[in-house]
Amino acid sequence: MLTVFRRHLGSCPHRSRRYRRCRCPIHVEGTLGRESIRRSLDLTSWEAAENLIHEWNRSGKIGGRLAKSCAVKRALDLYLADAAARKLSAGSVYRYQAFLERAVLPWCEREGIEEVRELTFEELARFRASWTTWSAYTSAKNLELLRMFLRFCVRAKWIEENGAEGLQSPKVTAAPTLPFTPDEEARILAACDQMRAVGPYGENTPDRVRAFVLTLRHTGLRIGDVSTMEVTRLKGNSILLYTHKTGQMVYVPIPGFVADELRKQAKLNPNPKYFFWTGRSKVKCVTLSWQRSLRALFKKAKVENGFPHRYRDSFAVSLLLNGVPIEDVAVLLGHSSTKVTEEHYSPWVASRQERLEELVARTWTTPQRRLHLVG
Repeated sequence: MLTVFRRHLGSCPHRSRRYRRCRCPIHVEGTLGRESIRRSLDLTSWEAAENLIHEWNRSGKIGGRLAKSCAVKRALDLYLADAAARKLSAGSVYRYQAFLERAVLPWCEREGIEEVRELTFEELARFRASWTTWSAYTSAKNLELLRMFLRFCVRAKWIEENGAEGLQSPKVTAAPTLPFTPDEEARILAACDQMRAVGPYGENTPDRVRAFVLTLRHTGLRIGDVSTMEVTRLKGNSILLYTHKTGQMVYVPIPGFVADELRKQAKLNPNPKYFFWTGRSKVKCVTLSWQRSLRALFKKAKVENGFPHRYRDSFAVSLLLNGVPIEDVAVLLGHSSTKVTEEHYSPWVASRQERLEELVARTWTTPQRRLHLVG
């Protein structure tokens, strides 16, 4: 039988071998499979120690499964390498790397956690409790990234269960969809003429910015997609949004003057392959550059809370208000499920609003209402 106990440090005020809440090292003593042991487990988490002893008991020998454990740093490197091998987008890999290497790894180093098997539910709960400066939305997203990493560790058989699965996600209050008003859109387009000339093609800066915001408005694409859009995606007066896994292409028609603006930029751009990108910088860099330019534009237009994604909202809301079914809007936005579209845009579904108004109007002519009016 094996027994785990704490060997308290001189600076620790506790002396009970069974005390669990301090961070003193945990030792084990006893006999298993005719082999005796009395040494440190190199652990400070009581839950991790009990899980390890449980593994030893199941294997029938001391040290069972120890060889399958993995250092946290090596596990992170393997996970990121796997993400790159799966051909995920550069943005996704960057997001994984930013969270794992700037949050998870530094915390493990501060807490003395060296191996993946030490990332128990207890330790992960303490880790999540340290996210005091993050918003509920950021915490929810990072918790999902943590779960994904630990699922990878479970598949690698470094741990038996994913401790992060037991952590409940924070309550996130979704911000209301806020499309630009017609007045705001007009002020933004007018402010394009005030944009400062930049670079060797600086005299074209106002037209370049105007073409960019018009493309955002009439395609519903994200800023990163427009920043790196290839000229070949423009076919007549339609733009290729994306290609389904089935090979079916999704196009969206755009006004003729927007298509003309894009063709003009294709001729003036240093790299004729793209509308707004030279192709020499990273996708992240060109996206950040356009984000800075649009922040300056919104400031000149005196539009509060102006950010590029509101053009995507304007595109979706204009479709819904004109009676386009939400299923078709979901296809144009590239959402994986209609539920995603409903979550953000259901208040703007014109047919639903008309039906609600009709139902309310019917109550005005009920017998009880007529009797009340006659009385």
